[in-house]
Amino acid sequence: MENCEDCIVRKMSSLRALTADELEILNRSKSSYSLRKGEAIFSEGENINGIFCIKEGVCKMTKLSANGNEQVVRLTASGELLGQRSMISDEAVGLSAVALNPMEVCYIPKDTVMEFFNQNNQFSLTVMKTICADLKEANNHLVDMAQKSVRQRLAGTLLYLYESFGTDEDGCLRIKLSREELAGIIGTATESCIRLLSEFQKAGKIKLEGKNILLTDVSALTILNTR
Repeated sequence: MENCEDCIVRKMSSLRALTADELEILNRSKSSYSLRKGEAIFSEGENINGIFCIKEGVCKMTKLSANGNEQVVRLTASGELLGQRSMISDEAVGLSAVALNPMEVCYIPKDTVMEFFNQNNQFSLTVMKTICADLKEANNHLVDMAQKSVRQRLAGTLLYLYESFGTDEDGCLRIKLSREELAGIIGTATESCIRLLSEFQKAGKIKLEGKNILLTDVSALTILNTR
């Protein structure tokens, strides 16, 4: 098991503010495990009593609507911490986290994190800044959902996947989402998402091969997203 002090991923999160002594405590208290694609890190309404650090892989954060449909709220990747807000507010998690590809995750118990939070001002400030950034991102997402058309939201989501997670060896988006998952992100019916993807392909903006999506005209997608 890798020592926390040597972990590059740890330096990308709030954990970078911990002292050497605190990192030693963290190293003793954490637990690490692997997840297969489709496995849940935690489920909506669960009391997780700690936080999760994503060492490798990507997961989708989802919420069930009143009619049982899954809304994909955001994607999270290596270096991000999950469960900070619910741990501090002492509430059950409001979202589910499900692996989109094989993942390596570390779990840190609440008692350990709260000890750092209460004794290390730099750590607690960094945690609160991260939570504020997450809330800002959520607000921006709400504005996009309210003010942008479905076509614009699809263009923006494809660009986000391209810029945030990159491409595979074939030049296709590295993150492979089902049409249902993509529809959940942009807030539309699966049929509408499929139709728009077909329109984008006919217009030369993208190329579709199963779940693989190749962005063939990033400039056109950018113009559409900002129009």
